[in-house]
Amino acid sequence: MKSRLLVLSQVLGGLVLTGAVMRRVEAPLWAALQAERPALRAAAMEAAAGQGMALGVLGGFRAIAADFAWIRVYVIWEKHDLPGTETLLRLVTTLDPRPLYFWLNGARIIAYDMTAWRIAAAGGYDAVPVAEQEQIGARQAHLALGWLDEAMVQHPASADLWIDRANIELNGRHDAAAAAESYRHAWEQPHAPYYAARLYGELLRRLGRRTEALQWLVKLYPQLPADDDSAGAPLVLARIRDLERELRVSPAGAYRPAR
Repeated sequence: MKSRLLVLSQVLGGLVLTGAVMRRVEAPLWAALQAERPALRAAAMEAAAGQGMALGVLGGFRAIAADFAWIRVYVIWEKHDLPGTETLLRLVTTLDPRPLYFWLNGARIIAYDMTAWRIAAAGGYDAVPVAEQEQIGARQAHLALGWLDEAMVQHPASADLWIDRANIELNGRHDAAAAAESYRHAWEQPHAPYYAARLYGELLRRLGRRTEALQWLVKLYPQLPADDDSAGAPLVLARIRDLERELRVSPAGAYRPAR
């Protein structure tokens, strides 16, 4: 608790320092934020005590306070301060949960950076047994997935969040089946990247679900614009042919694209 209070106190100091740099440009805005500083301190202490945050006092300055706190995240992050980083990430997303950037980078820090920090603290990759490294990674992946659950409440139609979820499930938990489903969910969201659909098909193949993978790619291929390199239409057609060979599909039953 003392560590978290110290970190939150440092956030306020960071806000003052950042504000001093910006004062020449945004003096009136900074003066107003400074006027709210006692309320911010009280709210931050309340959050550290687990009692919630009295954010109403910040009004329209919540987004600016969150941006300043995010700058402080990098200072703490560079020191590999795990509890301090956790506290600041929570503070940033509590102040302003709207930026997707905060959630995505927070999940990556929790899943990957904090795994490396914990392993380093335990003696390093050469000293810590692989099984223990995997356990640490799995624990951090679990925390990161919980973080993304919260993010999805704020951003229910984000393909990026589903993709990061899939990546963590695949790399942190080594759960290809869960990752495949997350890539599929990502593809169902607006403005999803084409690679999410391709990765879903690839994981089905790795899972031994080759018939499903073939059906998926055959369904996907007509949706891929030929003039968009990111769609990867030639790659998808090549994967279809590979699966047909693996499944011994007859020439008469092979997929025949319209184009």
